[in-house]
Amino acid sequence: MRGMRRWVLALVLVSACGPIAYVNQVPRDAAKKVELARQLNAAKFSPYWWTRATEYLKMAREVAGHADFQGANKFGRLSSEAADTAAREAEERGRDPSKMPQNPMEQTVAPAKEGDEPPAKGGVAPAKE
Repeated sequence: MRGMRRWVLALVLVSACGPIAYVNQVPRDAAKKVELARQLNAAKFSPYWWTRATEYLKMAREVAGHADFQGANKFGRLSSEAADTAAREAEERGRDPSKMPQNPMEQTVAPAKEGDEPPAKGGVAPAKE
């Protein structure tokens, strides 16, 4: 009977590791790092990594709500890594705004190709190559 008790106790302890690891990974580690990135204004200075960190944190909490603690821990780790990167970029760019990337949505006029002449008055525009 003692051997049976040991196996049952071992099974209970092993099956309870998921929630314990989740509590250490997501609410303590990932959420803390996301909050630090928020305080460093990562939403402005590092929008990609900030969005990634917050979305992974939401997903970790959602997956944990379905009792998939292994998946929640994975999303928690991803959130934690993204929050670290966001905080690092926000700190760098906060100190030196010249390191901010240019807005890719701004349209600039492409330079004309060398040797291209504007079409003559009333002429036909050249075809695309």
